Amino acid sequence: MELQVGLLGLGTVGAQVAERMLGRREAIAERTGVDLRLRRVLVRDLARPRGIPTELLTGRPEDILDDPSIQVVVELIGGEEPARDYLERAIRAGKHVVTANKVVMAKHGPDLLELAGARDVEVYFEAAVGGGIPLISTFKVDLIANDIEQIAAVLNGTTNYVLGRMAGAGIGFQEAVAEAQSAGFAEADPSSDVDGFDAAYKLSILASIAFGARVHPDDVYREGIREVDPLDFRYARELGYEIKLLAYAARPGGRIEVRVHPAMVPSHHPLATVEGANNAVQITGDLVGEVLLWGQGAGGRPTASAVVGDLLDLAHSVRKGAFNRVAMRFDPNPALLPMAEVRSRAYLRLRALDEPGVLAAVGSIFAEEGVSIASMIQKDSVEEGTAELVFTTHPALEAGLQAARARIAGLDQVKTVGAFYRVI
Repeated sequence: MELQVGLLGLGTVGAQVAERMLGRREAIAERTGVDLRLRRVLVRDLARPRGIPTELLTGRPEDILDDPSIQVVVELIGGEEPARDYLERAIRAGKHVVTANKVVMAKHGPDLLELAGARDVEVYFEAAVGGGIPLISTFKVDLIANDIEQIAAVLNGTTNYVLGRMAGAGIGFQEAVAEAQSAGFAEADPSSDVDGFDAAYKLSILASIAFGARVHPDDVYREGIREVDPLDFRYARELGYEIKLLAYAARPGGRIEVRVHPAMVPSHHPLATVEGANNAVQITGDLVGEVLLWGQGAGGRPTASAVVGDLLDLAHSVRKGAFNRVAMRFDPNPALLPMAEVRSRAYLRLRALDEPGVLAAVGSIFAEEGVSIASMIQKDSVEEGTAELVFTTHPALEAGLQAARARIAGLDQVKTVGAFYRVI
């Protein structure tokens, strides 16, 4: 049988998907029993030289969305609009869709999935999170018997590369970002990565699927890595930690907790050893325990791999006539845990006058805010007459940690509170 495909976008990922579909058409047909035929490709500039036959190209989205012979639409143009509109139009027209669009799936995924269920078509979006790591299928199929208890992940390769360079070379944030850009790991404008937006989009998708709830990116507490100080990598390692941009989701007491921020991760923890632009996701289920998925989380080839993998999976489903293998439903109004009520350990570094009474004053504030100190290190400071004080705490409410942080910063003996990180 034949399955005709329309491709929206021919950028880095789209070009590799098209090349694989055209160059491996016979092998794909042999593997799936379906002839996946690339019928049309939407591009912005028809005059630009392409590596595929010109008769496949079009500048009109309706040539794909309104063509009844096209049964599958692959969306790789990125961004929220018009990508969301194109996907919705395709689903309403009874077409299956495959997308790598994390923004659309984070903000509108539950609506699109429910619409697809009503239209009896499939939405595949493995490439939207984790590049070549099979995350979505793991949640939808392999872990379906589990109640997911926790997700802890390194989901952004750019920030992981930047933090790795800061830790390894002792360089500052701006220099590390410049290196990441030169190496091709960071965009000219890295804001989406370094400010935590990319990780928040991905975490909202994973949390929505894992917990069966509409978790919007705006529900995710988010901090980026711009304020990470190279000095703290040295102290972190003395204490047995690495600094990572952590994406974390859990459901304590029935309320959903979702947050993205720099965190101290124990050196023996699997996430602490994720290097370069790799991603890793640790999932905890009530039956399976801990599962770790690891691999290339970004880049044209891993993303194209996930897109083509979705197409092959879809082809199998079409041939067998078995769609919507697992019905996906989402609680429209899930109970969310406010960040102030999150419990975590913390790391606090401050520079204070090197004189009697400072530790007593700081300790009193911690105690009054319900925070118990786990350890304290004192180091000489570059400024004469001052000392660096590094505290770690036992688990405490975020509200208490932040209140203590603000009050300590206001002490006359304290020059600066240089760093605050949560500890897992």
